[in-house]
Amino acid sequence: MKSAVIPQIRVEPELRAELESVLRQGETLTDFVEATVRNAIAFRRVQTSFHARAQAAAEAYHQTGVSVPVETVLERLQSKLDARRKKLGR
Repeated sequence: MKSAVIPQIRVEPELRAELESVLRQGETLTDFVEATVRNAIAFRRVQTSFHARAQAAAEAYHQTGVSVPVETVLERLQSKLDARRKKLGR
């Protein structure tokens, strides 16, 4: 499969200088732009998925009138956070 080129963009010299100042050792501008685009794509996918789940939950609530109390949701989230912190050793 042939590779494709992302369109060039014009930026002010100050932005380019800022970008170059944050490049890691051995990292090229191309590497940075590619990683940034990949991260933005992943973020948008997560955002879209979250929105779809929220929409489905809202529709289910409107149809059934059944919901999970906020305290229960917060407790579950706190448990997940605590478990993750423990796993990471924090």
